[in-house]
Amino acid sequence: MAVPTPHISAAMGDFAKTVLMPGDPLRAKYIAETYLENPRLITSVRNMLGYTGTYKGKEISVMGGGMGIPSMGIYSYELFHFYDVDTIIRIGSAGGLQDFVKVKDIVIGMGACTDSNYAAQFGLPGTFAPIADYELLRRAVDIAEKQGNHVVVGNLLSSDCFYNANPDVNQKWRDMGILAVEMEGAGLYMNAAKAGKKALCICTISDHLYTGEELDSHERQVGFGKMMEIALELAIG
Repeated sequence: MAVPTPHISAAMGDFAKTVLMPGDPLRAKYIAETYLENPRLITSVRNMLGYTGTYKGKEISVMGGGMGIPSMGIYSYELFHFYDVDTIIRIGSAGGLQDFVKVKDIVIGMGACTDSNYAAQFGLPGTFAPIADYELLRRAVDIAEKQGNHVVVGNLLSSDCFYNANPDVNQKWRDMGILAVEMEGAGLYMNAAKAGKKALCICTISDHLYTGEELDSHERQVGFGKMMEIALELAIG
């Protein structure tokens, strides 16, 4: 049976209108098996696992998005344009930059600065500012408060470089008030804007670039329950 793209093996109709998108496909598997009722695997190309199931009676999907804007760019574009997905909620990890942002804190990207050249493809006569969908942002904060979860809302950095040769780069972004650095949010926000769709980036601080505190790989995979529960409630809202 033919499928719409070479990167996703799901058939048309397999994805729900809202997709939760962690970077790690094993985190997608964990979310599906832990939180969803009757989850079914709908795509596994390159082991980028995707599932659809129900949460509190509403159908939602969860799928890995990979690392970096190029990977997020491919998957979010295909979900928006070929699978008729309306909303993508990124749930990922980020490195803290500010002193008041602690490991395991939840940060929500009102905006996402970037050092990527991704926006060049749009040929804009200036600099595009990638921002979240306001309604998703507002509801996410409301949900977190009702759950008793503290969240920090502000500007993120979506960087192309995990290992940056410039030793001063983190301090420069920190001086501009950036909360944390991750690698996908700006690309997701740009694709959503171009497609006329909705997106939000919710991250848990997995490490801090100044204190040196960090979570191990297993904790990153399964230990982000508060963030996941905010996203799940947001998805069914």
